[in-house]
Amino acid sequence: MAAARNVSAAARTTDLPSATARAASLAAVVVFPVPFTPTTRTTCGVPVVAHRPGADPAAVVHDACTAAKSRKADLLLVDTAGRLHTKHNLMEELAKIRRIAGREIPGAPHEVLLVLDAVTGLNGLAQAREFTKSAGVTGLVLTKMDGTAKGGVILAIVRELALPVRYVGVGETVDDLLDFDPAAFARALVDD
Repeated sequence: MAAARNVSAAARTTDLPSATARAASLAAVVVFPVPFTPTTRTTCGVPVVAHRPGADPAAVVHDACTAAKSRKADLLLVDTAGRLHTKHNLMEELAKIRRIAGREIPGAPHEVLLVLDAVTGLNGLAQAREFTKSAGVTGLVLTKMDGTAKGGVILAIVRELALPVRYVGVGETVDDLLDFDPAAFARALVDD
């Protein structure tokens, strides 16, 4: 969804789900049936740089950075979904991805968004702490706000880590990723 939001703002976009080392991630963003190719497109038409399942995510990021530079892309999105903050090796992968991106593109990563489900309780605070240590989180995306969950955990995260909430997800389509509206969130939090 983030790729689609940015396609209109960025003329040349390279979208990279580095977690395409995991087949489920690639299946979530790519139009099927599509024969696997190292560069394919997402459901919203954004090019994807991917490797076969089991590849080193940092190698995928390296290749995506190279592709973005050669294509003179305005934006490179890296999706590292599917990581547990309690798995040390996965958190180390994030730190490595950050180093590779920074080496390949000066100042990268320029934004690191942590996506949390609104149904996540206080475990979300622990996740935010660990992901901020490993990946340098700079903002939050709160998803699954279309159900009964209120996402109150972000209050603790914002207070402790001073991370801004950038977007909220209220569904599963490209148009369902909205800019965060603090006033609307506060009203929804206290309303029945």
